[in-house]
Amino acid sequence: MSDRPRASAPSRFLIGFFGGTLSAALLFGLVSGAPSNAANRYEDLGFFSDVLALLRSDYVDEVDTEMLIEGAVEGMLDKLDPHSGYMNADAFREMQIDTRGEFVGLGIEISKTREGFIEVIAPIDGTPAAAAGIRARDEIVDICPTELPDDWTEPCRSTKGMELHEAVSLMRGTQGTMITIHVWREGFERPSPFQIRRDKVKVASVTGRMLEPGYGYLAIRQFQERTTQDLRRIHRALEEAGEFKGLVLDLRNNPGGLLDQSIGVADLFLEEGILVSTRGRVASQVQEFHARPDTEGSYPMVVLVNAGSASASEIVAGALQDHHRALILGAQTFGKGSVQTLYPLASGGGLRLTTALYYTPSGRSIQEVGIEPDILVGERVLLAGAPTPEGELPPTVAAMREQDLRGHITQDAAAFEGDSEARRSALLADTTDPQLERALEVLKSWTYFERIERLREAKDEVAPTLEAKATETTDAAAPVATP
Repeated sequence: MSDRPRASAPSRFLIGFFGGTLSAALLFGLVSGAPSNAANRYEDLGFFSDVLALLRSDYVDEVDTEMLIEGAVEGMLDKLDPHSGYMNADAFREMQIDTRGEFVGLGIEISKTREGFIEVIAPIDGTPAAAAGIRARDEIVDICPTELPDDWTEPCRSTKGMELHEAVSLMRGTQGTMITIHVWREGFERPSPFQIRRDKVKVASVTGRMLEPGYGYLAIRQFQERTTQDLRRIHRALEEAGEFKGLVLDLRNNPGGLLDQSIGVADLFLEEGILVSTRGRVASQVQEFHARPDTEGSYPMVVLVNAGSASASEIVAGALQDHHRALILGAQTFGKGSVQTLYPLASGGGLRLTTALYYTPSGRSIQEVGIEPDILVGERVLLAGAPTPEGELPPTVAAMREQDLRGHITQDAAAFEGDSEARRSALLADTTDPQLERALEVLKSWTYFERIERLREAKDEVAPTLEAKATETTDAAAPVATP
């Protein structure tokens, strides 16, 4: 078994959906470089072919040509921004499963620690992992699958350095089969084995409850295929419980997901105006998405955000903030203002390519800078296992944002005329869940919403609707998966 890993903050990432088809030959033509001259493109392909031929003929050992070509594609995409990339067939298949929100596995949300191990963000309620006693911040240090992959010679393998999609693939499997994982937890002397039987897991992207009479709470964990439909259903069930005085919409730690679903969610709470616009190099990427007059009510709203709120979450928060429909409360968001298009490839893999940047209704880009809340409420991210002297606050770790990712698109590159500055009100002290407690307090304070109403009445008319097409996705902040 592996040595006990050191605790650290997870980095997160979520991949989006798809649109279009490319063949491998077309792929090389598209990414070969700037020259439009066909002869130059063939010269580039000739350069690649020459290198490949030398590797096949002269390298000290026999090489796997398919592996080399796949590595070359990965290398090309790696030269771009951090949200563009190549997915092999396994990773592409797992991505599609994630957007559907249903699979056979253990039912845990996982991420990577900075030391390279797999960490449990949280077990999903009612799943095999939750029943087996897996907890948030458990670290999976070894995986022992029922059926060993062909290249394994040992019954278990350390997760240190293991890719997320590989860990997910190992933990998912046939319904009813068993798997053993070795878990290190604060207080354990050594990693402990957990035997878990795989079962069907359905990830609910939306949950809701009443905080107290008249005040509802809805949380979106990520934007999946049915998120808008589920949100509307749960929202109406809460409204039936009695008079609705206000709503908290929780987008904290929501890494993003499908663009059309973020548009649908924003549309539920807005009657008119632009929800989001996109701008790319080609005409099809220059679009505006508008609200329709079928809202779910005009009561006061507070939207909770933090550094884990990315992409699709920021689209919803930005739309509600710019239209003065809700107050945004919490911490500065992740700052991912780009849109990715997914191209399935003939090989069974997929190409994820940043094709546009998106802008809030006021025309501002949140790329690299994120959404600045109207009301700042501090959020303490605890460093697991760190000693805390009596009377002192536990040590914290810095939250990762878009600006921390290598090769990210800068704010200067994304900004265009029309950007406006977000507002802030106050920085408040931490409590058990300071952001949710403050949100409920704000909902009860009509002073804030009288100001919101005046701003809403004073806003300008928006431009006419343009025809929209939603085949793109919003990528997420950093790796997250749910085996």
